[in-house]
Amino acid sequence: MSDAMTQMKREFRDYQAKHFLWSVSEDGRVATLTLNRPERKNPLTFDSYAELRNLFRDLVYASDVRAIVLKGAGGNFSSGGDVFEIIEPLTRMTMPDLLAFTRMTGDVVKAMRKCPQPIIAAVDGICAGAGAILSMASDLRLATPESKTAFLFTRVGLAGADMGACGILPRIIGQGRAAELLYTGRSMSAAEGHAWGFYNALHAADALDAEAEKLAHSLADGPWFAHGITKTMFNQEWAMGIDEMVESEAQAQAICMATQDFRRAFEAFAAKRKPAFEGN
Repeated sequence: MSDAMTQMKREFRDYQAKHFLWSVSEDGRVATLTLNRPERKNPLTFDSYAELRNLFRDLVYASDVRAIVLKGAGGNFSSGGDVFEIIEPLTRMTMPDLLAFTRMTGDVVKAMRKCPQPIIAAVDGICAGAGAILSMASDLRLATPESKTAFLFTRVGLAGADMGACGILPRIIGQGRAAELLYTGRSMSAAEGHAWGFYNALHAADALDAEAEKLAHSLADGPWFAHGITKTMFNQEWAMGIDEMVESEAQAQAICMATQDFRRAFEAFAAKRKPAFEGN
């Protein structure tokens, strides 16, 4: 790595969050971001949107964090945009200000998708509106049997087309199921979400956090540079034809084959031991 790039990299262990909680594991590899307004079921505000956008943008420069757990405090994930701190002010804004707001919220999704770290959403209780979007924008999703997920924009007179939902959600659960949720705004049960592929697994509420952290650590301890390449290709290949997909993956895999992690994995396999990946 060049000196300039080394100087750009920095630790996020001591990041001081203002509008949610942020903690990093002792080894620095797994960060936990907790939406922390449990008395209101963890709604988002203008300030928390902006901080989420900025943090996920900056995580591309993290020298320590390799995976992220995203969760809510107090038995709920997030109820979405705060009714009184966001929705009511929006009814009084001009079109330019409204567009600035919707672009900012969309930038949160863009930043989540572009940061190299896999994001694991740990969903319990209410996961609604923008909260459902944060879950959707994550790379993997775990939930409890009690969780309820609703893209309820239509219930407040808005389109289901919010923060990329009409593009991303059908790719996760299929066009017909996504259309049902986005037109009706109804809640998707945890069982439906699991059967449809929205949730990767369901866990009891008292085990959810531990299972999310376990999964995050397994990714962080793995070939995390290569995981970042995988995430990049997931994003890039949406708009590609088959020829472009195969060629792009040929280039991506060649990059990974040039890393020392690839050699370390081979040497560990030959020696019948577990590889220690270093991200180079």
